[in-house]
Amino acid sequence: MTRKRRRLYFVMLGLLGLGAGVALVLTALQDDIVFFFSPTEIAERNPAPDVRIRVGGLVEAGSVVHEGETIRFSVTDTSKSLKVSYTGLLPDLFREGQGVVAEGHVSPDGVFIASNVLAKHDENYMPREVADALKASGKWKEGEPLPPAAVRNN
Repeated sequence: MTRKRRRLYFVMLGLLGLGAGVALVLTALQDDIVFFFSPTEIAERNPAPDVRIRVGGLVEAGSVVHEGETIRFSVTDTSKSLKVSYTGLLPDLFREGQGVVAEGHVSPDGVFIASNVLAKHDENYMPREVADALKASGKWKEGEPLPPAAVRNN
């Protein structure tokens, strides 16, 4: 075996090992790669209570309830709703019918306990993930007005 051929085998073996390592990492992190879920996806997946995730959608009309520092509201993707509980100060732009992304975990009783709530920053903005989820559900298309948030999903 020539020196050139031996070097080629070592390079190919190294690339094969690197590819296997990347494949193992991506397989192990497969569920963590998608960091955003719609209420429909959360209902389908039923994540473990200790898993931190993000949920996004529209704040459902008539669902915001203030109980001292705790605010309870529902997030919807127009097909399913998820009850959210958040303790703290909400962003100034938080209101019913607007896009929101909440970060936290799902409690054993099915309520999403948010540790952080992000609201849209102007009237033309909707988080990309929320828009994609609404488009995937067939409830909204680019260029159309937002779906009516006044319709409550019971």
